[in-house]
Amino acid sequence: MRSFIVRVLINGLALWIASWILPGLDISSSATTAALEKSGVTQGTDTIGIILAYLFIGAIFGVVNAFVRPLVSFLSLPITILTLGLFTIVINAAMLYLTSWISSYTPVQFSIDSFFWTAVLAAIIITVISLVAGRVPGARRG
Repeated sequence: MRSFIVRVLINGLALWIASWILPGLDISSSATTAALEKSGVTQGTDTIGIILAYLFIGAIFGVVNAFVRPLVSFLSLPITILTLGLFTIVINAAMLYLTSWISSYTPVQFSIDSFFWTAVLAAIIITVISLVAGRVPGARRG
């Protein structure tokens, strides 16, 4: 359980940095902000709502990577071998698109513009950040 929470935090951080660098990634959290304001929290509501939105999308991305990505990676193993592993970037971009599609059914919307290269660059950024954050002492303990 602890490793899942750490993974969600790392995913949220990676998604935040990727959306900060790339203008085609966007997370809108109007429902989260409205729910916080309704509960009586008014100071810093926008910041808390954005943080919760990134953590929520990070959780969805973590679940997609835990359950869907291994199957897709296994089925695309011949293509991955032929491309010397570069096809994993396309798989990661597809997982981002799947996360975007799943989030369209939630109050927090994660959107990627229609340009495919935004998803590929975001996948590269998220992979690098996840690798670096995973090497931090204490992040891999479960």
